[in-house]
Amino acid sequence: MFTFVLTHAYLIPLFPAIAFLIIAPFTRSKKNLSAAIAIALMAAAFVFSVCIAFAVVDYQITMSDPYVMKTLWAKVGSVALEMGVLIDPLTAMMLVIVTLVSLLVYIYSAGYMEHDAGMGRFFAFMSLFSAAMLGLVVALNFLQLYVFWEGVGFCSYLLIGFYYQKVAAREAAKKAFITTRIGDFGMLLGILLVQITFGTMDFVELRMMVPPYAIAAGTGMLTLIGFLLFMGAIGKSGQFPLHVWLLDAMEGPTPTSALIHAATMVAAGVFLVARAFFIFSTSPVVMDFIAGLGAFTALFAAVIAVTQRRFKAVLAYSTISQLGYMMMAVGVGAFSASMFHLMTHAFFKAMLFLCAGAVMHALHDETDITKMGGLYKKMPLTFAAMVIGVLAIAGIPPLSGFFSKDEILAAVMHASTPLYVMATATSFLTAFYMARLLILAFLGENRSEHEAHEVDARMWLPMMALALLTIGSGLWGYFGGFSQWVHAGVPHQEAIDWTVAGTSTALALLAFAAAYQIYGRHSFRASMERKRFGLAYRIVYNKFYIDELYAHIRTRFVYGTAVVLRWIDEKIFDGTMYGLGGYALATSDLLTESANGQAQRYVVVFYTGVLILLCYALYWAVQVLAYWGGGALR
Repeated sequence: MFTFVLTHAYLIPLFPAIAFLIIAPFTRSKKNLSAAIAIALMAAAFVFSVCIAFAVVDYQITMSDPYVMKTLWAKVGSVALEMGVLIDPLTAMMLVIVTLVSLLVYIYSAGYMEHDAGMGRFFAFMSLFSAAMLGLVVALNFLQLYVFWEGVGFCSYLLIGFYYQKVAAREAAKKAFITTRIGDFGMLLGILLVQITFGTMDFVELRMMVPPYAIAAGTGMLTLIGFLLFMGAIGKSGQFPLHVWLLDAMEGPTPTSALIHAATMVAAGVFLVARAFFIFSTSPVVMDFIAGLGAFTALFAAVIAVTQRRFKAVLAYSTISQLGYMMMAVGVGAFSASMFHLMTHAFFKAMLFLCAGAVMHALHDETDITKMGGLYKKMPLTFAAMVIGVLAIAGIPPLSGFFSKDEILAAVMHASTPLYVMATATSFLTAFYMARLLILAFLGENRSEHEAHEVDARMWLPMMALALLTIGSGLWGYFGGFSQWVHAGVPHQEAIDWTVAGTSTALALLAFAAAYQIYGRHSFRASMERKRFGLAYRIVYNKFYIDELYAHIRTRFVYGTAVVLRWIDEKIFDGTMYGLGGYALATSDLLTESANGQAQRYVVVFYTGVLILLCYALYWAVQVLAYWGGGALR
């Protein structure tokens, strides 16, 4: 059975792709049928993915000795373009995460979107989105990865702009598409340099070629390639300064946010760094840059999340911060810890976004947490899932976030003290803003104008499933030997650093206490934070005005470009055309004046022209005779 699954692994991305091809042209108007088709085919992809994971273990497939199946796609000159499937522990892990989270989000969406007229179109886009991500995960080479990478970006554009009637949704879709294109351009240049330098884009071949090249030729070219490839990860994974699109992505339906933030688009950037780790790890400069940028992004986003009032905005900046954690881990060489956190984060972040959707669904799309409160009484299941998610992301044992986050903190502590301080501060702020979110939305008095109610089973069952995964995945990953399965070099056995674990847990509990002291003990008013923290609060709440800065730069750039283009158009193009027109007009006037009806002038002009032609012909006749006569006439 496992052999069959391995040889037919290409079916995994094909299942959701087939769902799209059925729903988009045929069943889009039939909402329930479209949902059933998408769910059924994603369930098939999930079953195949689980079998792939068992096959990887059973056949002892490793990162250095993967299973490869490929075929020639096209040949351009001497360059063979191949397509195929690469299966290793990293692929198996990502396949299970993407298909499982997608399946649960699809089931949730069947309830969340049931009253939406565009439900069929939604499931078509979601299926295509999952297909693109799965194609990216099994990619054999950089070319195939880039094709599906752009597919993921295009699908995010469709889903973020799903409510295209809204101006905000259209603008958010364009912003996400354009912002990520900046990073993708650098990534494309990096891929081209890989082909030029090594003559191949195949991951397996490159893994064998890069280390000898680094020894023989140095790391200069590899450093450049690493920076260019990482630009793609910066854009897709919302790292500073290309993080600005991720908040606006909230304009799409909430299930879309769960998929983007947990298992697909933002995970693609971290996956790229993991897949090409053999390139990044050869350059200490690139690794230091990745670690430093990841640490800064994690702390930067956590600070902003503390002030946000929209439910999904807090979660969006939480995603940016956690992705920074993963990048920081990769940068210090903690490959397994980063992938472990990618897995645990996918489960609890998807659950948190589904909780956000449940709250919005119950409160008629209300998103301001300062207008909520008391929801634990009306929505006990959602509240229970929310508590589990908050404890997990804060790193409270024995939930999954404790094991994965503390493994990162331990690795960073041994690598760099400044990075460890930044990571620890981020950990404290994460616990604080998540406790703030929980208190304002679910505890205290009810500040909402709407009567809340618990969601139906189609929505709370996926939340409970993700809650169980949030509880169990950390224990399974730690005691199940995750780092011995998914690793970039020599496998190692996990061991809890109790100093790091104790410190981070104590800080998380302190953050909970601080949040309760500020937001839980007294009746909350929206003006409290502004009055208490003043200018600093306003600056952070407005995200350090980075969006406004970009808008100003964009406006000035567009205006300056327009001025230059206007000058070129008026002075060069128009000037040339007007100059030619004036020359033609002057010539016409001259010829007109010469045609005055005087026959004797015509005769003079005629014979003058004949004389000139005769002289010209005589000159060339002499030259020809001189050549034939060996220069006798010269």
